[in-house]
Amino acid sequence: MTREPIIHIRTFVLIIALTFIFGGEGLEAQRNIVPNGSFEEYSNPPLGWFYRGDHFSRVIKYWDSPTAASPDVFGPKVLVPELWAEKGFGEHTARSGSTMVGITVYGCDEGKPHCREYLQIHLAEPLVKGQRYDIKGYFSPLERSLRVNKFGFAFSKEPQKKLSDEIIDLKPTHKARFPFGNAGTWTLLQKEFVAQDESEFLILGNFSPDDNTIVEKVENHLNYGYYYVDDISLKKLEPILEVPVQEDDLSKIKLVPGKVVTLKHIYFDHDRVELLPRSFIELNKLKSLLSRNPNLEIEIRGHTDNVGDDLYNLSLSKRRAQSVAKYLFDQGISKPRIRYVGFGSEQPISDNETNDGRQLNRRVEFLILSK
Repeated sequence: MTREPIIHIRTFVLIIALTFIFGGEGLEAQRNIVPNGSFEEYSNPPLGWFYRGDHFSRVIKYWDSPTAASPDVFGPKVLVPELWAEKGFGEHTARSGSTMVGITVYGCDEGKPHCREYLQIHLAEPLVKGQRYDIKGYFSPLERSLRVNKFGFAFSKEPQKKLSDEIIDLKPTHKARFPFGNAGTWTLLQKEFVAQDESEFLILGNFSPDDNTIVEKVENHLNYGYYYVDDISLKKLEPILEVPVQEDDLSKIKLVPGKVVTLKHIYFDHDRVELLPRSFIELNKLKSLLSRNPNLEIEIRGHTDNVGDDLYNLSLSKRRAQSVAKYLFDQGISKPRIRYVGFGSEQPISDNETNDGRQLNRRVEFLILSK
């Protein structure tokens, strides 16, 4: 068996959060906080090849393209067009499972369309300042790809979103210092680091322009760099730091019938009702609150902004509230203790004229019925 090469990269710094939910330092250290890190879960079946960023974002669960350029998916139901198959695309196999993705990381100066592609994921929990982490991923170049350095990981507190295929202006927390990779072989990039802020998003790619990227050529090479990606993970390392409990934390609320409490950090994809993994921290806190107070009964309430059709928003808000209720049911909370309802855009708490106002109006809250 061929041993996977390992590239050790410069020390870098970051952050993460939340410890009380998952109990036990061993479990905390073992848990990958990159959802769907092996790209095996699909939101929708692939329909054809991937030409725009939103094509990719609709297919691989939880991941998205932060620019107009589209990463590619290689899996059992993906047919690579002949034009690209002739260049060797799709000849490689996934490191684990049956699916991998691929991105272009070099070639702007040579006129390559979509010469920078990126992968973005909302972490299952934010980074915790001062916490030590281990991050790693596996990468393999297309056989005729130029080998490049500067392939790296960047973290951000806010999601990156570009309407063009431009280079993302982020400083990677670490990156490959030398051109790397052999065709047909997966190379492990791995590094331990200490987090320095509360970033929530991980972005992979090359954040440097072509003239600041070192390149190695191979025989019959293409004029761009392209790498397959698989098995991305980010884990805490012991000792696990405790995170201070904020004053507005669910564990500290006073249980008063008639009180309405807004749930923080509840996330759905656009026009979707499935909860994103980042939501589970807050929902596990709500589950714990219900478990500690066996007589507590609540009503889950979904709300939207006023963009779009009123009837559709009403339905969407109810289905999202239902998703929250279902999560609690699945965690063992009895159904008679929880109701759910949607109000659409009928009960705004801010104006709908600004992005900030609309964001506040898009919310999930609960009403205390009895304690």
